[in-house]
Amino acid sequence: MSVVRKWLRVLHRDIGYVATGLTVIYAISGVAVNHVDEWNPNYIIEKTQTPIIPLDDSIFIAEKTADYVISQVGEKGKVKSYFRPDPETFQIFLEGNTISVDLKEWVVSQEKVKSRSLIRETNFLHLNAPKKIWTYIADIFAAALAFLAISGLFMIKGKNGIKGRGAWLTIAGFIIPVIFLILYYY
Repeated sequence: MSVVRKWLRVLHRDIGYVATGLTVIYAISGVAVNHVDEWNPNYIIEKTQTPIIPLDDSIFIAEKTADYVISQVGEKGKVKSYFRPDPETFQIFLEGNTISVDLKEWVVSQEKVKSRSLIRETNFLHLNAPKKIWTYIADIFAAALAFLAISGLFMIKGKNGIKGRGAWLTIAGFIIPVIFLILYYY
């Protein structure tokens, strides 16, 4: 084994070990972000509707109405604010919950938002929200992936290596994104 091949193997192995954690983070986030049209990768949004017993609307007092609605739907959260955007709607805002009351039908619509643990954090890193030093870590990771891809080409000799089957698979790896660019970009 040549000295160059020996060092390629050593570096490929060690850089591969270090890159494993980042690869898993980017893989989880990548799948989540790829399906953003189908679901929200950062939050679980639960929508419910509940009919409640009407309040006598002859005297509308916002604070009392907010307390009444919250007690009727069994919410325990602290009210951040409330307002009446029109004569038939009353909205109440709690931490992680938006309540909209149809004052004509007395139906309460709730939209509860909860963070998707783990996926939200991976998206935070993948989309480079932290900026600053994380940008350099992501750049180093990208360079490490390029090194792993290129050094991997020379790991195996013979008919399964880059001079045989490996060449065809490498070409396929370049052709696939080119086809999609032609189909969807140009």
